[in-house]
Amino acid sequence: MRRAGRVVTEMHERIREAIRPGVTTAALDAIGREVLARRGATSNFLGYHGYPAVICASPNEVIVHGIPGDRVLTEGDIVAIDCGAVVDGWHGDAAFTAPVGDVDDVARRLIETAEAALAAAIAQMAPGRRLGDVGHAVESVVEAAGLSVVREYTGHGIGRAMHEDPPVPNHGRPGSGIRLRPGNVLAIEPMVNAGSAETAVLDDGWSVVTADGSWSAHVEHTVAVTDEGPEILC
Repeated sequence: MRRAGRVVTEMHERIREAIRPGVTTAALDAIGREVLARRGATSNFLGYHGYPAVICASPNEVIVHGIPGDRVLTEGDIVAIDCGAVVDGWHGDAAFTAPVGDVDDVARRLIETAEAALAAAIAQMAPGRRLGDVGHAVESVVEAAGLSVVREYTGHGIGRAMHEDPPVPNHGRPGSGIRLRPGNVLAIEPMVNAGSAETAVLDDGWSVVTADGSWSAHVEHTVAVTDEGPEILC
């Protein structure tokens, strides 16, 4: 999984460098495809239940699963990029949200809060802690910032398949849920809305948007639980 993680990390690096006003989300998908081909990896997104791309590109009010296309990013937008890779049957999956040019304070705070929530969740991933501790960490950071946590969509276990048990909610009660142990690998992915936590799905059947049109940030790491603590694989 570390090898798959390194491919995903390079996809993130290359795509992040290309995000600027005037670029299309399809152009970002093309970069992801080039990295996968050059590294001899395959995409765990392309063809997944019919999904047509190797990345999800989700601007502004799109929370997750935005399909890359001819949408042009403009100054002040934000965009979430989610992608994965498979190497020798092992999966990696990670996401980031980036500003497009200069963004306002609301957008910047949204991204920073999502990243802080992800860091707080990862800090809970030690042997003996419980899954509820992870979700509670996300929820606590987000709500303290006056923002909302998406509940309909979750993180997940990952390994020989992209989506494995257990689901990893971004909310929870401390001390509840399964006990974490060395060898567990989880994709932790806070989805943070500036307004309501309610969601809707567009007519394309994939793009999940905020019900009230507010902006959203999505971040994700694939993280292994080890005896020494959490290890970020991508």
